[in-house]
Amino acid sequence: MTAAFIIIAAYIWDRIVGDPRAIPHPVVGIGKGISRVERVIRRISPSEQALKPLGILLPIIVVGGAYASTWLILTGLYHVHEYVGWVAEALLIGTTIAVKGLKDAGMAVYRRLKEQDLEGARREVGMIVGRDTEQLDEPEVVRATVETVAENIVDAVISPLFFALIGGAPLAMAYRAVNTLDSMVGYKNEKYQNLGWASARLDDIANWIPARITAVLITLSAWIHRYDARRAWSMALRDASKHPSPNSGWAEAAAAGALGIRLGGYNVYKGIRSFRAYMGDMKQPLQAEHVPAVCRLLVSSSTVFVILAGLLLYVRGGWLL
Repeated sequence: MTAAFIIIAAYIWDRIVGDPRAIPHPVVGIGKGISRVERVIRRISPSEQALKPLGILLPIIVVGGAYASTWLILTGLYHVHEYVGWVAEALLIGTTIAVKGLKDAGMAVYRRLKEQDLEGARREVGMIVGRDTEQLDEPEVVRATVETVAENIVDAVISPLFFALIGGAPLAMAYRAVNTLDSMVGYKNEKYQNLGWASARLDDIANWIPARITAVLITLSAWIHRYDARRAWSMALRDASKHPSPNSGWAEAAAAGALGIRLGGYNVYKGIRSFRAYMGDMKQPLQAEHVPAVCRLLVSSSTVFVILAGLLLYVRGGWLL
């Protein structure tokens, strides 16, 4: 009963409050920790090639530290009073998910498009995507927004909730450390190809199950909202493997199928044009209304998962581990 209350309360907190800027966010601390550990590893490494085996240390130290520090804090607070521990654990889990933030970011783009402010829409979407947005037309702004919201249903919502279901706030925070590592050092470029490989691989492993659960949840959400649920699942099965990430394609392909649109195509990164395989079939052209539609899939998918997780925790009598 307690675990079910905690995970539901964490979700409600995020949906209502999100991430207040006035409150220090644990992910900021994780990011600073990653930078410090990276500097130390580079300092002790005798060569660039030696960074490859040392790269294993980075996730061990950062992820292990996130788990241990969260566990120690909660242990102390539970000793103060169990209610204090419950509230703290719910708040900590709430910081690992971002339903409100992701939905707000998507809807900010949508509002600009409805105001026919394409330049403003480009600026808004530029805050949540890595591609160049200065020359995007309206359909491409919509595509960038839909792809980002759909992809982040996994990273920013279902994965941290999945690990919270297994091991409470400590494991959810450990996942957030994994994801932050990937976003900071998981690039296949000259700087991080040796140091960041283990972090990138760990992120792929951590998201493998949640990504596939997300495709199922998007399919269920498509049925709830009377989108094309059958096509959502068939597109996930057909097109997910086309994505360069082993996990992100599941959510994007399912969302494309549900909405009857085609995602993927040419993107520009720092002036360099690249092609990403198409996912979904273009049953209709991309338009502004697809942004609130994918946000509905985001909210419904996360809500369904939390309800099912709460029921499982209630029956189980506590975290799965």
